[in-house]
Amino acid sequence: MYRFSNTVIGFLNLFTLLASIPIIGGGLWMARSKTTCESFLQTPLLVIGFVILIISLAGFIGACFNVAWALWVYLVVMLFLIGTLLGITLFGFVVTSRGGGVEVPGRVYKEYHLEDYSPWFKKRIKDPQYWMTIKNCLLGSKTCAQIAYWTPVDYLTRDMSPVQSGCCKPPTTCSYAGTMLAQDADCYHWNNAQNLLCYDCDSCKAGVLESVKLDWHKLSVLNIVMIVLLIGIYSIGCCAFQNTKRAESDYPYGENRMSKVHPRWDFHWWRWWHDRRRQLY
Repeated sequence: MYRFSNTVIGFLNLFTLLASIPIIGGGLWMARSKTTCESFLQTPLLVIGFVILIISLAGFIGACFNVAWALWVYLVVMLFLIGTLLGITLFGFVVTSRGGGVEVPGRVYKEYHLEDYSPWFKKRIKDPQYWMTIKNCLLGSKTCAQIAYWTPVDYLTRDMSPVQSGCCKPPTTCSYAGTMLAQDADCYHWNNAQNLLCYDCDSCKAGVLESVKLDWHKLSVLNIVMIVLLIGIYSIGCCAFQNTKRAESDYPYGENRMSKVHPRWDFHWWRWWHDRRRQLY
């Protein structure tokens, strides 16, 4: 029974090795998404997925083949991984806690405003070089081509994704009938050309952030499940490490380690005295 924890940790590491594949897949899905074209939250997820894959392999080898140093490395990295994964999950919730769509009277879709999102998000998305990369990705995704032939009735009755609402049309409040009233700055960035549209609008940036927010909240559920699982595996891994150290010392748990018994200084005297008493009585 003393090897029970080693067996359990071996099977659990095989499981986490397989479980790391969905994490890596989720990160790749976000990185290749045609609706977000964003990578500043999914890149850490990819890194963590590959780290889980590697340390699960180390833990499996250490537990099944009694390699103590592999289990020691496994436990140290596992502790660091749990802390990192917890930190990234909390950070993701903090930076995506703000924002959301605003209802548009008479329309199904919502509109998004950049000022509603967290300062970290806004600073990141406003970097001109960074936004140019995202913009090129959006142009290549053909997201706006899906609504290019909508009729006025479609705009009244059909829904849009956050990116379509922010990037493929001007804000609903815009008026191009020669009005002298002050309008949203995005109204002046709008252009009918398919390669321009509202890609330089703040509403487009907000639409991208909303898509990232929705995707990250979905993946956070997976992160939380993995944190709970890793904490349980770490606890069992500590027992497996102790068992492996015992196995390497050639004294498994429960085996008597005494090779010689050295009697006390008065042992022989007391033995002689008891023998004499039995002879007399």
